[in-house]
Amino acid sequence: MRQIMLITDGCSNVGDSPVLAAALARQEGITVNVVGIIDYGTIGELGSQEISEIAKAGGGMSQLTGTDRLAQTMQMLTRKTVVQTVQQAVNRELRQILGSNGIEDLPPDKRSQVVEVIDDFSESSSLQVALLIDASASMKPKLAAVEEAIRDMMLSLGARKGQSQLAVFHFPGPRGEDAVLDLDWTIDLGSARSIFQRLVMRGATPTGPAIKQVMEFFRYGTLDRNGKVAWPEESDEGEGMLGDYVV
Repeated sequence: MRQIMLITDGCSNVGDSPVLAAALARQEGITVNVVGIIDYGTIGELGSQEISEIAKAGGGMSQLTGTDRLAQTMQMLTRKTVVQTVQQAVNRELRQILGSNGIEDLPPDKRSQVVEVIDDFSESSSLQVALLIDASASMKPKLAAVEEAIRDMMLSLGARKGQSQLAVFHFPGPRGEDAVLDLDWTIDLGSARSIFQRLVMRGATPTGPAIKQVMEFFRYGTLDRNGKVAWPEESDEGEGMLGDYVV
């Protein structure tokens, strides 16, 4: 199962529609969940609407949260979406085999057995989660909470029975990239001590193009059609996100 976990305050302002990008991801079997860390006022309202629409188009879930509950929200959304994905697959099979409307049409004893299977498979199935972090200027006050939430989420995924892989991206990049890869796929989640040390926040918010770039990564293992991954680079100016992790 493949997921994109978008962490943003909404209000994209560059490039293609993030709602359309999320719909394209869903067509490729990639669920898009969105965690919204929004501000109050008109901008917050607009951001909330976009966050909801992205998740709906991506077949996932959205949740607005404060920085103090960010880690719990990310873990909850990931697990709930896994269960939802398995249940949808089971319902499709039941409709084909039994010609029914799915789990709800089963007798109570059979329904409970199917639910147990869903819970077990949700915990034991393989999972790939690509975290996509909005690094626009408005997210700067929330960065510390995002770092802490990622560490907690990695520990949570590492406790699953099934194999969990995590990759981390941020957008936009220091040289105008739609998205930058900070942590390549890793299964050694518990040993990743730190994902990034510093991040220069910048103005634009190309959420739609960033989602498409992550789709490219799922599809080809790269970030662009030339087969090149946009790795962050250490520089004297301190631009970009510097990965410092152990795998």
